[in-house]
Amino acid sequence: MYVAGEALIDLVAEPDGRYRAVPGGSPANVAVGLARLGAPTHLLARLGSGAFGRVIREHLAANDVLLDAAVSTSDPTTLAVVTLDDEARATYDFYADGTADWGWTEAELPTQLPPEALALVTGSIAAAREPGATALLELVRRVRGQDGASIVLDPNLRPALLPTRAQVQARWDELIALADVVKVSDEDLAWLVPGTDPVDVAAGWAARGPALVVVTLGAAGAHAVTSTGATVEVAARPVDVADTVGAGDAFTSGLVDSLRLAGLLGRRHRDRLDTAGPATLRPILDRAALTAALTCTRVGADPPTAEELAGSL
Repeated sequence: MYVAGEALIDLVAEPDGRYRAVPGGSPANVAVGLARLGAPTHLLARLGSGAFGRVIREHLAANDVLLDAAVSTSDPTTLAVVTLDDEARATYDFYADGTADWGWTEAELPTQLPPEALALVTGSIAAAREPGATALLELVRRVRGQDGASIVLDPNLRPALLPTRAQVQARWDELIALADVVKVSDEDLAWLVPGTDPVDVAAGWAARGPALVVVTLGAAGAHAVTSTGATVEVAARPVDVADTVGAGDAFTSGLVDSLRLAGLLGRRHRDRLDTAGPATLRPILDRAALTAALTCTRVGADPPTAEELAGSL
């Protein structure tokens, strides 16, 4: 697996008013989640300098995320200040101008992925914030043209760091047409295409390129639709919630890993994914939902291992 995007530091507010520095960033969280589930995972990230950059590297290495495709830069590390509301939902304030994550050039990104690569997973802020977003779009185009790895997208939008809604919509229109799998939250859709039914959006996107579109609906579970019109709904797993930090990223990790285990990743398996029915997709979505639920039982973006997941199925 290859995951491309930001790797930053979350400054998490503690009850005493202090802040705890925790490695984060949606793509980095997805990479850690995949590695913990047993999928060999490479992170394409620009890793900043200084103490925060070292903290991120050590965290990724400790979780067996492979950094051979990462870029070292003297740019500072992006900081996200995380605040939890009364329902343990996270909001973010960013210190992101001139930081490492958005500086991609095409020369820093691979011209192709190895033949054994099953998927390129990307999205979040790095896919929409220039100057690096255009370079990542070109990477997606190259990988799609090589007919090897599946393209998996997760918008995971952070509007405070993005250009105008119209610009983000235009970029995601391009990306969706290139994708094989899209996972998107109802919160993302409320900003990206306000006033629309998330289920209707999923069906529309599935008709434009992806084989599978999954919309997560928070406590209401998840809804999936395929390019051939099959639909599946799964319930959220009831758990005692510590916080929701990293839950969406954990769902993405669980989804991608479950597709891997089912033999549905890689462009050579695209026909099987197009024609997958509810009997195939339901256990995949259930496992993704459980991955997210277990993450919610722990403080911060702390996704489960394969053993923990197996013990809760």
